[in-house]
Amino acid sequence: MKTYLDLVRLVLEEGERKPSRTGVDTISYFGAHYRVDLADGFPLLTTKKMHWASVLRELLWYLSGDDHIRNLREHTKIWDAWADEDGELDTAYGHYWRHFPSATKDRDGRWRVEEIDQIGNVLNALHNDPSSRRMVVSAWEPGNAWSSKLPPCHYTFAFHVAGEKLNCHLTQRSGDVALGIPFNLAAYATLTHMLAQDAGLQVGVFDHTIVDAHVYCAKPDGSMAEFDHVAGLREQLEREPLPLPRLHIADKPFAELTYEDFRLEGYTCLDPIRFKVAV
Repeated sequence: MKTYLDLVRLVLEEGERKPSRTGVDTISYFGAHYRVDLADGFPLLTTKKMHWASVLRELLWYLSGDDHIRNLREHTKIWDAWADEDGELDTAYGHYWRHFPSATKDRDGRWRVEEIDQIGNVLNALHNDPSSRRMVVSAWEPGNAWSSKLPPCHYTFAFHVAGEKLNCHLTQRSGDVALGIPFNLAAYATLTHMLAQDAGLQVGVFDHTIVDAHVYCAKPDGSMAEFDHVAGLREQLEREPLPLPRLHIADKPFAELTYEDFRLEGYTCLDPIRFKVAV
């Protein structure tokens, strides 16, 4: 997908070296942005092999609202590094998507806390008030975010209906260009497809802003070379993207969709490129 390759090229050519909390240096670019038209095909990278099953399992885990990975780790290990031995996570995206804590004062001045199902609110708006500009979901709860081991990277997203099309905008504070961004792109594209189908809409544009888009790299003295993503990304830049696949979802209500209800048609890709995760 040329749009992704343009992002890679931008960060590598115009980014600046910067340290990170992981101890591995990055090439960092401030305020990256791209958009893809989901009508052109499902945006799963073809310039390297993507593990579509893990993308889908992760998204469905988010939508479950779980604050642990005990069920997720039966299918993929992608969150193991950030969970404790019992599988608990101090920051779990889906928990805030489906159970965001909201505090309001009653008439006596006492605080009352209730949980907000933000995804449920979006679904309700799509069916009953599609022109709404309030279809916003946040995973950023300040108290949690400042104390957790890994606060949300893709922390807020919003939906917008134009005509018969559903658009999605994602804002991300921190984006690992080699590993995280391709997963995020595919996951939110899937979510947009799911919501659009439930509301009787077509998919529109996925728009993505990344505050700190970065590529992990070795230190100037050559250390941390095992985490260097530069060579693998340069290899991708030399590859020609293949035609995009199509996503098919069973005709079922949003809340009833399971892993078996999704089918990716026509996914062909080039060889895998291995990138080591900086934890």
